[in-house]
Amino acid sequence: MLFRLIPVVFLLFAFVKADTAAVADTTRADSSSAGVTSAADTLQQDTTRTDSIADTTAAVVENPFGLPDELMPLWNSMSIKQKAAQMVMVYLSPAQFLIENEFGAVLVMKNHLKDTAAFKSRIKEANEGLKIPLLVASDQEGGFVNRLGGISEKWKHAPSAKEMRDMPTDSVQLISAEIGAELMELGINMNLAPVLDPAKDHRKKNSFMEESARSWEKDSTSTEKVQAFVQGMRQSGVVCVSKHFPGYDSWTNSDHQIAISASPKKKIAYNVEFFKRLSDDIPVTMMSSVRFIRISSRPAVFEPKIVKMARDMDPETVILTDDLWGVSLRAWVSGTERIKSKGYPRKDFRKLIRTALTAGNDMFMITYPAKAVEMVNYLVQISKNNKTYRKRIEESAARILKMKYKAGMIK
Repeated sequence: MLFRLIPVVFLLFAFVKADTAAVADTTRADSSSAGVTSAADTLQQDTTRTDSIADTTAAVVENPFGLPDELMPLWNSMSIKQKAAQMVMVYLSPAQFLIENEFGAVLVMKNHLKDTAAFKSRIKEANEGLKIPLLVASDQEGGFVNRLGGISEKWKHAPSAKEMRDMPTDSVQLISAEIGAELMELGINMNLAPVLDPAKDHRKKNSFMEESARSWEKDSTSTEKVQAFVQGMRQSGVVCVSKHFPGYDSWTNSDHQIAISASPKKKIAYNVEFFKRLSDDIPVTMMSSVRFIRISSRPAVFEPKIVKMARDMDPETVILTDDLWGVSLRAWVSGTERIKSKGYPRKDFRKLIRTALTAGNDMFMITYPAKAVEMVNYLVQISKNNKTYRKRIEESAARILKMKYKAGMIK
């Protein structure tokens, strides 16, 4: 029995997704602001042409994307660069860097919370200098993925999804509201949870998410338990994100290598139903990086047909990528099995950005801050002479602003 457990235990620790990106990118992401600025300066040749007067003075238009009237003055004041910047969720960086680049969101990892006073000060400084407040996102699933565990004795053993789904509904909501209050006290207003991935794979065996106690799927009560979790977070001002659409059922860690699912279309459709039932409650959906080969050879996040499945749940859903600097996604774009951590070709990075955009994603997560600057500049560049790209950027920026407004982040 011990020998049977060893591979599972190894995979459990190898897989906990949110921690792996931080280890790989902490050094470059927490570099001095001078270092980050230097990296951004190397893009000057691209940006001098993109930051033209036409883009810094936005045209007044008649509510093209169904924005609330209260948001129209803000929308009409925004350049295409500011709209593109709203689409980027960057690894937490110095406040001045966030202000200068006007990013829409930041990703918070465990290491950022070691000094909570410094963390809160950084978020406060950034928001005070920004026209549009940040989405401050972290993975607080409970169980194995527990950001509060290292800073709060109370939540050191925060219950996992598997534990919470067996609790009474009112208990789930109470715990969720308390955890949400802790997050908001820190300045974190977005929780990259709940995990709606299937508990069983297409062979009717426990999925990895089930073995790691991260899946909320169990039986007919699962929907109301997740609703209670989301409602508790909402009570405390925290927005939830469902993940990983259309349902992660591979045992391979898609952050580090290309992961493949052979699930039949019927099983994929079954997995999607859980996301659909909760689409009215959860305003943001994170895409999977797995390749569902019965649908496409592309990773789900890059496949327009799969992204459209997420969009069809609710046209206002904000669709979020997983980390676009992840090895598997960059390898797929480059058409290779292995990618070096440094020296990723600019042409491949630009192809990655275009692919994510044309697939229909609204917000791009990236754990490499200097590349986030390049991402925004390139989005602006391709919007210049391509109405389709520009419309896609504006559609996504509008969805993000509406979501922030409905959540009370934009007054």
